[in-house]
Amino acid sequence: MRTLLAIRFSAMGDVAMTIPVMQRMLKAHPDLEIVFVSNKHWGALCEGIPRLHFFPADLKGAHKGVKGLYRLFKAVRAQYRIDAVADLHQVLRSQIVRTFFRLTGRKVAVIDKGRAGKKALARQENKVLQPLRSTIERYADVFRKLGYAVDMSTTPPVFGKRALPVGMGAKGDWKWMGLAPFATYKEKTYPFDKIAALLGQLVERKDTKVLLMGGGAGEVAKLQELAERYPQAIVVAGRFKLPEELAIISQMDTMISMDSANMHLASLFGVPVVSVWGATHPFAGFMGYGQKIEKAAQVDLYCRPCSIFGNKPCFRGDHACMEQLPVSGILEKI
Repeated sequence: MRTLLAIRFSAMGDVAMTIPVMQRMLKAHPDLEIVFVSNKHWGALCEGIPRLHFFPADLKGAHKGVKGLYRLFKAVRAQYRIDAVADLHQVLRSQIVRTFFRLTGRKVAVIDKGRAGKKALARQENKVLQPLRSTIERYADVFRKLGYAVDMSTTPPVFGKRALPVGMGAKGDWKWMGLAPFATYKEKTYPFDKIAALLGQLVERKDTKVLLMGGGAGEVAKLQELAERYPQAIVVAGRFKLPEELAIISQMDTMISMDSANMHLASLFGVPVVSVWGATHPFAGFMGYGQKIEKAAQVDLYCRPCSIFGNKPCFRGDHACMEQLPVSGILEKI
């Protein structure tokens, strides 16, 4: 049995996109196991995949700084005999960890982020608007560099439906529609008044329950505000831990999400996603696993995308990419 170390820190959505690749790798290579080092909070994403071992990284605590990353390296080495390293992140922290392993003679492969293509896609002038290689394929390429074939041409769900947590209640004959209206950056977030108008339309569907998704106290407060306006909606955010939220997502019939984590979480369960795009664009390669670009709600503007991650302020100052996207455009996709 050979053991690969895969490294991907950072945001939950980015980590979620690694899961289909590692699952497919393990299915294709029964003599392989993968140790996945990532943010200590994301372990639930690996549950249920044979021979995928989650190793939590506490980057703000025990594993902070170079000394902390060396402790992380030593801890992994003490528990597993690593044969090769797949750096799926290519940032300073992952570079440091992989270097420690390289110094012990381990083979290392690193993701090609395609920065030149992304820069051309997001620049203000002479924009090259064309689809780039998907992030999921870029992850798969890292394992291919290590000599392992992995076919990502099909996109079956990674996980099946899970039992609902206590406190959620039975689904019954209802259709469940998730609504995740937030993202890390304003430029990726649909205006709140438009979200309210959208929710007002969705709760009128007699056979549908709308489940409001999010994270953090600020988002929960805004979702509760929406639920007070539309009592038919159910606030899921803030009530359950990640494994329980994943179980709820697994039972959904549709998810409506910004370009953010809930799009990727729903994708793991094969839940169709209507994704809402503003400053970012599906062409950058961050579309949800198995999702169709035809279900992406977006408007054509000369300035889109203005950034790859949505972390740059709107240079126009009017957020036209979101402001000009009508509620009817999202309803049409739904």
